[in-house]
Amino acid sequence: MPSHLDHIVVVAPSLASGAALVEQSLGVPPGPGRKHPHMGTHNLLLSLGPSVYLEVVAIDPDAPPVARPRWFGLDHVPPQSAARLAAWVANTEDIHAHTSPPLGVVEQMEREGLTWQMTSTAEGQPPLSGAAPLLIQRATHFHPASRLPDVGLRLRCLRIQHPRPDDVAQVLAHMALADKPEVVLSAGASCVLAAGIETPQGIRWLR
Repeated sequence: MPSHLDHIVVVAPSLASGAALVEQSLGVPPGPGRKHPHMGTHNLLLSLGPSVYLEVVAIDPDAPPVARPRWFGLDHVPPQSAARLAAWVANTEDIHAHTSPPLGVVEQMEREGLTWQMTSTAEGQPPLSGAAPLLIQRATHFHPASRLPDVGLRLRCLRIQHPRPDDVAQVLAHMALADKPEVVLSAGASCVLAAGIETPQGIRWLR
């Protein structure tokens, strides 16, 4: 059973800065999101199709402290840093079969009566600096993207640059990642993600 690209993640020091990056890049602002009490974070969401979406995530300044590392490396985001596309998530129907050491361990998550399983690393950082995804397995076949307003955006390509692309390719092969949307790996001095998104004005890139 293959895994599928589920959503891409803009990590930001605040939701406002993350929303500004998305609107500047794609011409469309993200819509309302939700809070994650167990992580002390909150987000904004934007549809990229019926089963793919974009998430802007930041530390929730109104949340009480949490006694664990926050996901997506948010504990290490400086307040004055720029928002950027820094992580992605893939979904699977057999998370334990597809998990490999770089992806971390599987945790049980819960929010507002919903439960799911998700991988996390010891320090909360995205696997392989964001080149490899977090894995998610939902308790139901309902996908959050199906309830988001369709604004005519579609994710067509995710480009991943990493100093060790062969290591990334090995993780993706173990996950049996489906070939749509296209994921393209290349070598580079550091990890850089870029999403090619079809908009009514043509392909635009989010970085």
